[in-house]
Amino acid sequence: MSLSLVLVCASLSQIFTALSPDDGLHLLEAWEQASSVELSQVGNYQLWLAADQRIGGSITLDGQEYSVPRAGRDAKKEEAFWHDAGKISLKNTVVQVDWNEGIFALLLSRIPDFSPVRTFSDTRVLPMNQGSTDRRLTEERHTDTVFIMPSFDSVSAWEDAAEEIRMRLRLGSGLFPIPEKTEMKARIFDEFEGDGFTVSKVHFEPLPGFLATGNLYRPPGEGPFPAVVSPHGHWTKGRLENTELGSVPGRCITLARMGILTFSYDMIGYVDSKQLPHRWGNDQEKLWGVHPFAMQLWTGLRAVDLMESLPDVDPQRIACTGASGGGTQTFTLTALEPRICLSAPVNMISSTMQGGCLCENAPLLRLTNSNMEIGALAAPRPLLLISTTGDWTRETPRVEYPAIKSIYALYDAQERVANVHLDFPHNYNLQSREAMYRFFGEHLLGGDWLDYEEPPFEIPDEAWLRVFPGEDPPEGYLSGDALRAHLVELAKERRKKHLAGALEDPAASADGYHSAFSALFTARQPGRNELAPTRIAMEERDSYVLERWLIGRVEEGDRIPALLYRSRESSPQDSVILVHGRGKAALADLREGGPGPLIRRFLAEGKMVLSMDAFLLGEYQGPEKAVKRVEKGKFSDPFLPTTTACRVQDILTAASFLRSRFDTTDSLDLVGLEAGGLWSLFAAAVDRDIQKVFVDLYQQDISDDSFWEEKFFVPGIRSLGDVPAACIAGGPERFQFFNGTLSEELTTLGLTLLPEAPFEEAR
Repeated sequence: MSLSLVLVCASLSQIFTALSPDDGLHLLEAWEQASSVELSQVGNYQLWLAADQRIGGSITLDGQEYSVPRAGRDAKKEEAFWHDAGKISLKNTVVQVDWNEGIFALLLSRIPDFSPVRTFSDTRVLPMNQGSTDRRLTEERHTDTVFIMPSFDSVSAWEDAAEEIRMRLRLGSGLFPIPEKTEMKARIFDEFEGDGFTVSKVHFEPLPGFLATGNLYRPPGEGPFPAVVSPHGHWTKGRLENTELGSVPGRCITLARMGILTFSYDMIGYVDSKQLPHRWGNDQEKLWGVHPFAMQLWTGLRAVDLMESLPDVDPQRIACTGASGGGTQTFTLTALEPRICLSAPVNMISSTMQGGCLCENAPLLRLTNSNMEIGALAAPRPLLLISTTGDWTRETPRVEYPAIKSIYALYDAQERVANVHLDFPHNYNLQSREAMYRFFGEHLLGGDWLDYEEPPFEIPDEAWLRVFPGEDPPEGYLSGDALRAHLVELAKERRKKHLAGALEDPAASADGYHSAFSALFTARQPGRNELAPTRIAMEERDSYVLERWLIGRVEEGDRIPALLYRSRESSPQDSVILVHGRGKAALADLREGGPGPLIRRFLAEGKMVLSMDAFLLGEYQGPEKAVKRVEKGKFSDPFLPTTTACRVQDILTAASFLRSRFDTTDSLDLVGLEAGGLWSLFAAAVDRDIQKVFVDLYQQDISDDSFWEEKFFVPGIRSLGDVPAACIAGGPERFQFFNGTLSEELTTLGLTLLPEAPFEEAR
């Protein structure tokens, strides 16, 4: 699903049609590119055309061309856009429209003395020939973006950032709260005795009904031995690959001969992992943190559990290494698993390529960071970066290694991170393996391993190393769509269980959920000096002042169109933010002009009122074509916050803007209407300084996954707990719901519904 189209953007013409009681008014905007307009009745109409009259333009209706003459630069400001094209007679109820150059909108009216200048006075901040130049529309972040490592001046600054990265890694993979570790039902069997090692077949269940498969290579003797978990990467034969560029069994045999127990396990869809293909998944499953990356990460975490459970393993000496996609698994597993005492991601961590496979691109993974920061989460544990001239790690000695070393320097542990740079294609070849053996020997075994070389090895027959014969999953285990549905059901059970615990003591869970929602949406409250507001115009009216603003943040370059209504009095005022799912135009009076009744109601109460166009709504669109977010590369949700997440941030930015003013009090309320209700709920889960939050449930079934997928897509939001978890994060006493049905979880929190239509004037 395209992130820019998660929620269909309401047009001004849709709002206009919905609010106009007179069927003699019809509005079309050029950016919608509608090819016809359906009339309520045929007859005579006044035709208004919106165009920059300094330039002119034309449109064709039912074969007849109508023009806006070019008036030059002398056109009066109020006449610069709406042009009275005169009376026309329309004989068909469906009028064909051909958009020529220069026309932004057409309006057909049967109402005498109708003025679109007056009607649309409170719908826009910018002139009609301009749209928001929000940098988020064009920002490019994808797997081939060139990233720069941020600078951190203290351990505490780094650890704050590191905690957010880890939180997002967990959220995107359905690991917050951490799932209960179920019985693995591990089986280790059919031991083969080789020269200085033994190898067995292994399978276990990271989750009930899902099998992990691999081989366990053991040194001779009773141990306890150090252990290595070894994800293989995208080699043609997976864990059985044995070529000049990479031998997975070869490195496992050699490690075992060195005295290190090694577990080589399959990536999903490789060798004996037969229940699912390697590439699969959809947005609905991502809501629950169910996707290939998540399954492989959880398999790695449970593989560490398996190693720790073995009597011949020293649990204080568990390491991890893998190349390419296995390198991604290595550094992400190390990031989350403190029991990994050292690691060696091979030919992977790069500032210029973040991973080319679906299994390496978890949702949310790189919203604010690259693989360099994720790799640096190993600090201060020993870390070896093996790189090569023949792939995307060609710059490691001068870019990625110094970047990660800068984090180790904060811990005064620079000597614990090393780089070995070789001259080969993408690989985990003999020379790369020997670099790993020497590093692991030093840190896991002690002694002098500086000159260690890999001895010749003989690999057991490939057919013997296989855990299961044939190509089908083992009997009694689900596969394909049935397994995917089962995994989602397991996620739903986990959600129900962790929410039940949180509902027993909401206050105890509030801070954890607050951190989770902040990370999930990549959202925070910007400080006064981080804001970049631009006032476009100010208009003094009889009893109040209207200010037209573009508000945003300095570094992000966002530009949110907002209308601010304030009293003419000089004393500070309480304030309220109105967020409508169809944009701020839905809050204007499109019959008479000026603010709509809800804004007037709050003005009468002495409040300052801000209405806004959340991301991609209202003035983000047009004037002559629809605006979509630039999305490049194969994967969007690892790199870019979803449209819903951007809209949540917009509300936080608006709240900070109001607080930055000296004519506001500390009292700030938030009203979310239609789709704006849930955006407001989630914004208030992050911003706990907002006083009262009124949430329109909009008669939607929030228990329906398709609702979240189509209208409020944020990966991991369902597994986190969506609405009830947000109420816990923000403090349930602040939220008031209306226009819907409360779930049992919400009523358990003591929440009730307001009267059926507390803000009916805004509909």
